[in-house]
Amino acid sequence: MAEAKGKRVGIGMIGAGIVGQVAHLSNFVQIAECDVVALAELRPELGRLAAAKFGVPKIYASHHELLRDEAVDAVVVVTRRAATGPVVLDALAAGKHVLSEKPMAHSLAQATRLVDAAASRGLRYAVGYMKRHDAGAQQAKRLLDEATAGGQLGRVVLVRIYCHGGEFACATDGYVMTDEARPEGLALWPVAPDWLPPELAEDYAWFLNVYSHDLNLLRYLFDQPFAVRAADLSRRNGRVILLDGGTFPVVLDLAETKTEEWREGVEVVFERGRLALGFASPMLRNQPARVSLARAGEGRIEPAVEWSWSFRRQAEAFVRDVRTGGVPLASGADSLEDMRLVEEIWRCHLRDR
Repeated sequence: MAEAKGKRVGIGMIGAGIVGQVAHLSNFVQIAECDVVALAELRPELGRLAAAKFGVPKIYASHHELLRDEAVDAVVVVTRRAATGPVVLDALAAGKHVLSEKPMAHSLAQATRLVDAAASRGLRYAVGYMKRHDAGAQQAKRLLDEATAGGQLGRVVLVRIYCHGGEFACATDGYVMTDEARPEGLALWPVAPDWLPPELAEDYAWFLNVYSHDLNLLRYLFDQPFAVRAADLSRRNGRVILLDGGTFPVVLDLAETKTEEWREGVEVVFERGRLALGFASPMLRNQPARVSLARAGEGRIEPAVEWSWSFRRQAEAFVRDVRTGGVPLASGADSLEDMRLVEEIWRCHLRDR
C-alpha cells in the first residue's frame, strides 16, 4: 500500500479528457502538498499534449503501467463511466488511494465490491460529489443544522430539489484536445443492475450520472435516510420523484434545457422560514452556491460565501485526507446509499409505470 501520511502526495491522473483536465488536473497541479507525477491516457497524442501543458513528468499508455509506479500514492480516475469501476478496482488492488468521478459504479453490487476492496487495504476512497465541498453548500448545511437544532424556524415541512441543467461547459477553456478516436480495450462493467430491463439500461446510466449529484447533496444536508414513495421517469426530459424524510416530504423535479442558464438548487421550507441554495454551472470557477435564509418577521439574509471552486476544494480535501488518514467527505462507503436510492427509484418507477 502506498503510504503518504505527512508527506507530499504523489498523484497519478488516469484520463486526460476535458473534465479530467479542467476540473481535476488543473487543480491538483496547484496544490502545494502534492505533486502530479504521472498521467495515463490511452490516446497517445492527447496524453503528450496534456502532460506538456500541465507539467506532468511521466506519461503512461495505460493505467496498468501507471499503477506500477512507486512514486504514485493516489490516483484520480476520470475515464468513461462504464470503465470507472474496473479501473478503481485495479487501483485499490495496487494499494493506491482513489478519487474517482461519479458515479462510482452502476449498481449497488458493483459499488459494494469497490468499498470492500478499499476497506480491506485501509485506503482512502473518495467519490467526486464535489458539491459537498462547495463553500455555499457547507454554509447552507451550517445554517440548516442551527435552525433544526434551535427550533427557531419551526419544523421542516417540505424540501424541494431541482436540477434544470442548461449550459454545462460555459465557454470552458484551459485544456488541450485532439481528434483521436476514443480507444477500445478497457474493461467495462454493465451500466445497469441485472434486474433492470435491458432497454432501460442507457437511460438508467444517464440518470445516475447526472442526478445522483442531487441525491448525494440531499443526504449531505440532512444526514439521514430517505425512502422512495413515487417516481415518474417515463419521460427522458422532465422527471418527478417523491421521497419521504420521515417528518417531511422531498420533491425532486429534474429536467434539461437548451438555455445558457444553469438552474440547480435546494429549497428547505420551515414553518417560519425558508433556506435556499442555488448552484451555478459546475465548470464555472470561483462561483460558489448562493445561500439565502428568510425568517418570519425578520426578512431575508444572504450570508457572504468565500469565492472558491468546489472542484479545487475537493482536490485539496483529497490530498489532506491521504496525508492525514482522514475520512473523505464524499467517501465510497457513504456513496453506497446513493446507489441504493437510485436503484430504489427505478424499482419504484417500474412498479408504477
